[in-house]
Amino acid sequence: MNCVVLSSGGLDSTVTMAIAKNLGYNIISLSFNYNQRHKIELEKAKQVAKFFNVEKHIIIEIPFDKIGGSALTDLNINVPKGELKRNTNDIPITYVPARNIIFLSYAVSVGEVNDAYNIFIGVNAVDYSGYPDCRPEFIQSFEKAVNIGTKSGVTNKTFKIETPLINLSKKEIIEKGRELGVDFKITTSCYNPDSNGNPCGDCDSCLLRLKGFDEAGLSDPLNYPN
Repeated sequence: MNCVVLSSGGLDSTVTMAIAKNLGYNIISLSFNYNQRHKIELEKAKQVAKFFNVEKHIIIEIPFDKIGGSALTDLNINVPKGELKRNTNDIPITYVPARNIIFLSYAVSVGEVNDAYNIFIGVNAVDYSGYPDCRPEFIQSFEKAVNIGTKSGVTNKTFKIETPLINLSKKEIIEKGRELGVDFKITTSCYNPDSNGNPCGDCDSCLLRLKGFDEAGLSDPLNYPN
């Protein structure tokens, strides 16, 4: 049985791929070059696909930098540092407008062509950066929409958006990854890595990752600044 796994080469998407692999799916890995400042994730996504022996890894180009509005795609906007403790209603400047709506739409398109009606995405609504397109209500609404608006959906080939991490803490995600044999060294999480792809240690994503490893009683194998 085929599935599509959205892969950023990050911690969450890699553990999600490990879960799909463990369930016996034939994985189609889907990544995006959206002119993000952290393009190292594309190289990591390739390594992750190789690690899981994925036969088909698709990389789609979307010029989000032409839209702007996010610190991840506009080099004139700085990535915030040390922002982990903020009002839970705030949406950080690292939010990329409608990113998961667009990414999941491509995933459904790939799935429809490849008879892959299970779409795996590593969104999380516990230890996350506060993005609205990572919440359960968005996923449920999107799933309903694609089953109304696709040929597959109206011919009883129902899409299921699989979110195995959505209610897990970062600690629990890391523990699940360890259980499934994930090599965390080949993953990346940083929004603002250096020229060698090493993490900054100060952005939201780094702080959440480090917090998760600490709570799991493990050392993150990535090379952080001293």
